[in-house]
Amino acid sequence: MSRLNYHHLYYFWQVARGGNLTQVANQLHVSQSALSTQIRQLEDNLGQQLFHRQGRKLQLTEAGQQVLAYANDIFRKGEELEALVRQGINPVHQTLRIGMAATMSRNFIEVFIAPLLSDPGQRFSLQSLPMPSLLDGLANHELDLVLTNTNVGDDPRRPWQVQRVASQPLSVIGPPDQKPDKAFPENYADLRWLLPGQRSEMRQAFDAFCSLWQFDPQIQAEVDDMAMLRLLARDSGSVAVMPSVVVRDELASGKLATYFTLPDVYEHFYAITVNRQLQPDALELLLSQQRRGFD
Repeated sequence: MSRLNYHHLYYFWQVARGGNLTQVANQLHVSQSALSTQIRQLEDNLGQQLFHRQGRKLQLTEAGQQVLAYANDIFRKGEELEALVRQGINPVHQTLRIGMAATMSRNFIEVFIAPLLSDPGQRFSLQSLPMPSLLDGLANHELDLVLTNTNVGDDPRRPWQVQRVASQPLSVIGPPDQKPDKAFPENYADLRWLLPGQRSEMRQAFDAFCSLWQFDPQIQAEVDDMAMLRLLARDSGSVAVMPSVVVRDELASGKLATYFTLPDVYEHFYAITVNRQLQPDALELLLSQQRRGFD
């Protein structure tokens, strides 16, 4: 058997992930016919058909799925090696690159990275980006860790390692002088509400809670960004649904008060990484301490 041509394998990998021959050819700056020829040569070399061709659509065969799994490992290792070399092998000071979803509580982030803040030898960067950019950065080894309050689920093309590092109960929080003197839902109908966005797990849980009580809140605003929700809760005079950690300082000062905590409703916080041969020491420090705290 002739040696595997990794150039052909790379073209196959790009097409298998992209699914569109024309688009991948344009991205790689080669002709579509040249790209097809390279893939056919790989198939001839392996003695297996890798794609079912249905007009312009390409669908992986069973053999193609197996080859894709190996190609994922091969080229991700190559990306990891390239990133490691760019950063320098075993630098004296490693910078832990952390990406965070805009919907995350900044107070929670501060608590999470406390082990780094207390160690003068640790360096880190924080980037707030949209979720697709965070995951791309993680896959391309531009980020070491992503923090989010949304579980990304399984993706066979990108084997994420997802850990639930904390859970915070959701509470109804508002100005102390507006707190009803009776239990929910009495005297809550006249309040104006600040709620998480409709696609969030928190909002879906709150909607289910309201449905159980046949309660229809007067919604003033729907806010995905926790930093913005914190400001509105502090300054608008409306009540908000959020974890208390988001307004920790306002609760401590008496600017806001907790009306009640929703039963069995939580916001979950996740740490997402990818499997690498060499992980920054600071990453293991963070995750090990969070695991102990969560347990």
